[in-house]
Amino acid sequence: MEITLRLYSLRNPLVKKIFFWGIFLAPFFLLFFPVDFFDKGNSVCLSILLANIECYACGLTRGTMHFIHLDFEGAWSFNKLTFIVVPLLFLYWLKSFFIVMNKKVPSFLDKHM
Repeated sequence: MEITLRLYSLRNPLVKKIFFWGIFLAPFFLLFFPVDFFDKGNSVCLSILLANIECYACGLTRGTMHFIHLDFEGAWSFNKLTFIVVPLLFLYWLKSFFIVMNKKVPSFLDKHM
């Protein structure tokens, strides 16, 4: 995806702007939803639908939503992996931001991601 993102962003300035605003605003867009927005409704997890077994990712979306709204207790109760996944997503978001802006990616992001 990184190579594709670089090729598309360099070819067309309009596409570059769309990628920039999409990558930059996506996490902030989720803050406008209420913290319990994803808590209701049926599960869409295939392991639950097909085998009625919870996988390691079950509750990760809900946990992430609670995490970004600073409800750490709620995030912990939905999925403990949220505390590993959200910081990694933040680093990936930060690296994507540098790539889209055609800036040099800091070495701590380039080495580990």
